[in-house]
Amino acid sequence: MKILHTSDWHIGKTLYNRKRHDEFKAFFSWLLKTIEQEQVDVLLVAGDIFDTSTPGNRAQQIYYRFLHHVAASVCRHVVIIAGNHDSPSFLSAPGELLKTLDVHVIGSISGNPADEVLILRDTEGNTELIVCAVPHLRDRDIRTVEAGESVEDKSRKLIEGIRDHYAEVVNAARQQRAALSPSIPIIAMGHLFVAGGQTIEGDGVRELYIGSLAHIPAGIFPPDIDYLALGHLHVPQRVNNSSVMRYSGSPLPIGFGEANQEKSVCLIEFDQQIPVASPTIRLINIPIFQPLERIKGNWKDIASRISALTAEDSRAWLEIIYEGDEIIPNLQERLQSAIEGSRLEILRIKNSRIISQMQDQIDDSGTLEELSVSEVFEQCLSANAISSEQQTELWHTYRETLASLQEEDTNTE
Repeated sequence: MKILHTSDWHIGKTLYNRKRHDEFKAFFSWLLKTIEQEQVDVLLVAGDIFDTSTPGNRAQQIYYRFLHHVAASVCRHVVIIAGNHDSPSFLSAPGELLKTLDVHVIGSISGNPADEVLILRDTEGNTELIVCAVPHLRDRDIRTVEAGESVEDKSRKLIEGIRDHYAEVVNAARQQRAALSPSIPIIAMGHLFVAGGQTIEGDGVRELYIGSLAHIPAGIFPPDIDYLALGHLHVPQRVNNSSVMRYSGSPLPIGFGEANQEKSVCLIEFDQQIPVASPTIRLINIPIFQPLERIKGNWKDIASRISALTAEDSRAWLEIIYEGDEIIPNLQERLQSAIEGSRLEILRIKNSRIISQMQDQIDDSGTLEELSVSEVFEQCLSANAISSEQQTELWHTYRETLASLQEEDTNTE
């Protein structure tokens, strides 16, 4: 029996206002082909199906079209749980209809742990897998608020609540297995942050609970679990160095911080001839559907890299972080000129030096709220030791820009 573990699709996610529908469609096309090639029996999706709780029509269309196609494939079952980005009610709404396609959706807990235990059967009606489909556990689901609680009290109660919930659900699964056959594997799913998990700056991972509370110790999960399929962290990784406790990671880079990350899905295979044997795990790398690249450095470094990408006929989306000493007032125009005639596209430009210098100057002389717009500009010039000749030109450009903005405000009143 083959099982494919994926998570954190974030359908509908944009990147600096750039829509990514084509990437999502390309991923799902690849995923369908992989399911057919690998003869996958069960697909597990461990949360964050959509990027927001109110996904747009196009995002929904992509999602339901994929489910329609996968239901017609060799895959017998799809199990989906809600993540912290998902609306439990929205995800669960078509649940009864999706069941007819053997798509099982668990958006929230019901109060009865047995409702999160799914018995999956093969084409002959024999039970082949038990899945503990635990959705993202929200604070209100697992913790009773009491007056005067400390931060430590809240964290402890959250962890205890999550531990107890998994114990109850897995115990219900254990009872089902005892009544059916001791050789049936038990898989658990979840969407949470296990302590020690690796993240990347800019990967979009939000804290699930209050502040940085409730990073869950790996030891809370019951030992009866034959494979733990987790979502939330975007970096593919083992949990506590265990081969059978894993984050599959996000299939697409959510931000430029993930641009160089190898994305994958987890293929889990149980040998049904050996009762409850440890599964074989294999990672299948996901192709890059839209290249992303973050370019950092001075102007020479940036121009050189852009030139190399142009020579490669790259179609990458770029994030430019300028860190040079030279003040370049027309940085955006220079960059656009540098990519002209290529298939490159710049989605974001950040001038780190000007920002840091301006902030340092502001910190020395008062808060931003205490300074006028012109005073901020003047301090920016002073902080960067701009020559008097260049200052004259920059002040002229600044005043023209300010006048233009004021004129726009007047016209819209």
